[in-house]
Amino acid sequence: MIPVYISLYESGEMAKRAERLKKRLADCDICPRKCGVNRLGGEMGYCNSGALPIVSSYCDHHGEEPVLSGKKGSVTIFFANCNLRCVYCQNHQISQNWTVQKANEITCHQLAEHMLHLQNELGCHNINMVSPSHFVPQIIEALLEAVPQGLNIPLVYNTNGYDSLETLKELDGVVDIYLPDFKYSDNKHAKGLSDAANYVEAARAAIREMYRQVGNLVIDDNGIAQRGLIVRHLILPERLSGSREVLKWLAEELSREVTISVMSQYNPMYHALEMPQLARSISQAEFDEVFNLVVELGMENGWVQQLEAADYYVPDFERKGHPFIFEI
Repeated sequence: MIPVYISLYESGEMAKRAERLKKRLADCDICPRKCGVNRLGGEMGYCNSGALPIVSSYCDHHGEEPVLSGKKGSVTIFFANCNLRCVYCQNHQISQNWTVQKANEITCHQLAEHMLHLQNELGCHNINMVSPSHFVPQIIEALLEAVPQGLNIPLVYNTNGYDSLETLKELDGVVDIYLPDFKYSDNKHAKGLSDAANYVEAARAAIREMYRQVGNLVIDDNGIAQRGLIVRHLILPERLSGSREVLKWLAEELSREVTISVMSQYNPMYHALEMPQLARSISQAEFDEVFNLVVELGMENGWVQQLEAADYYVPDFERKGHPFIFEI
């Protein structure tokens, strides 16, 4: 299957979208924060990011969902900074450390070169863009350079789910696979744990739009994802993520056929260690409750991580080389 962005580039539409998105950086409304700062002029809003992309790490990642990792891995580009402030963020070294990450600022031309190098040298199945929400204009600009030079593997938009509907519409025909989080069912917890008082409404609208664009997951004869939606949901202790309500909404408002990835890998990190409700991993009973709910709802497409995943998937971005020790 030819990635959808190829025809969008050839039609000239991608260039038009790149121009529109870049103009929006002058009064930034790229994510739901709508800070209104002039990022083109050096101003920085909530995400502490300016006109250029910031890439903290890139690697071949073999620990993603099986349809993404396959045998060759997923080219994973970790963008720095974030439009959320999750107190338990396992990527806090790069998402919440803005002063240090400034040194990882690159040009859009360099981002295009990274994409091509990783595709051609590593031979991975896809390009997996982690935390891309605040860098969409820069990603599209990089694609304008990379596509005519041979970029031709699926693009994965790996997001926290706090995305702007207007921005997502500009990605229609660009992204092959959407991989959003659906973190919470209650804005009280979203505000307290991620500083996003309107997360639930934003994530629901975003996921609906993603599903409209790409539909259910399509895999090739080798079991590798080519197109579609995969929704991730991280189980938090004390039912703080509202797993029952999140999964019911997906099953009843989207489709029982939508592909889900239920993650049990929660590990208390960052500020979570200071918060009694979050200062532990999830229990067997909490895991069983969510697992049984998936069965009860008849959601047969996807994966549920086993409890031993808690330590296995934690990256260390200060480690030289690969951030995932089990993949070195």
